[in-house]
Amino acid sequence: MSKYRVVMTNKLMEPAFQKVLHNCEVKVWEKPEPIPRETLLEWIKDAQGLVSSGNIRVDEDLLRHAPELKVIAQASVGYDNVDIAACTSKCVPFGNTPGVLVETTAELAFSLLLCAARRLHEGWNFVRGGHWVPGKSIPFGMDLTGKALGIVGMGQIGVAVARRARAFGMNIIYHNRNRRTDEEVIGAEYRSFEMLLAEADCIIVLTPLSEETKGLFGRKEFAQMKPTAYFVNVSRGAVVDTQALIEALETEKIAYAALDVTDPEPLPGSHPLLKLSNILIVPHIGSATVGTRTAMAELTADNLLAGLAGKPLPACVNTEVNYK
Repeated sequence: MSKYRVVMTNKLMEPAFQKVLHNCEVKVWEKPEPIPRETLLEWIKDAQGLVSSGNIRVDEDLLRHAPELKVIAQASVGYDNVDIAACTSKCVPFGNTPGVLVETTAELAFSLLLCAARRLHEGWNFVRGGHWVPGKSIPFGMDLTGKALGIVGMGQIGVAVARRARAFGMNIIYHNRNRRTDEEVIGAEYRSFEMLLAEADCIIVLTPLSEETKGLFGRKEFAQMKPTAYFVNVSRGAVVDTQALIEALETEKIAYAALDVTDPEPLPGSHPLLKLSNILIVPHIGSATVGTRTAMAELTADNLLAGLAGKPLPACVNTEVNYK
């Protein structure tokens, strides 16, 4: 029996890659830079499956070049690089990896808040630079106990962050597109967006990127925050107006920012954000643990193989075209 033909725009972690390789003929792009568009369109012309990545655009043009495509799978929760309507119009189910990275991403989000509030990386640089001597002022941070944490985007990750924040004695408020019915269970109180900006001592952003949330945090929003506010973004870089954030930090409209995501991404070494002293940036590592990335790869492989076999995807975004 002939194997399914699959294109991967980056290699899945083991053993998920071996599982796909056992069932499929695989063309995989293994170079560090994104696959060139013309190469991808050439590879995909007779492919039945695609394992996509966030640095490529899955749109009508790509689908038009892939008449035999039966399924697309991506090792991520977010899929702002994918035109879901176009996939649906071609009856191609798209699978992502929800749930798998909830706890890991929540850990990273709260870790960023902790490191920023207590100025841990500045303390390390202080010691490493040989400045820890008698009479030299050490970096001072902020207590989290009793502070108001505002979570923007109270999905599964937001609930997991709230659980951690409660253990630190924080008071949790949140804003969400839809108000939750389990506020007493998750220990959080709803606020309008404007009220949250004004009330929160710390803000963690976890909302997905969409037309409604692109540029959600701009000059107006930073001006509404407390000048002592700590701002953490673990969603998508484009949710924040980067220039507005730079200005807010430079003029001390807010106290500090900690980012796992940026716009642009990756951030060039000459970027103005990196010249600021009141910021902490890590390279989009929200799900970057061996265990979580392996689990994401496993679910991606399962989504791919199910779609190739004409079976329901374990995690399908456009469920209306998921196989029955």
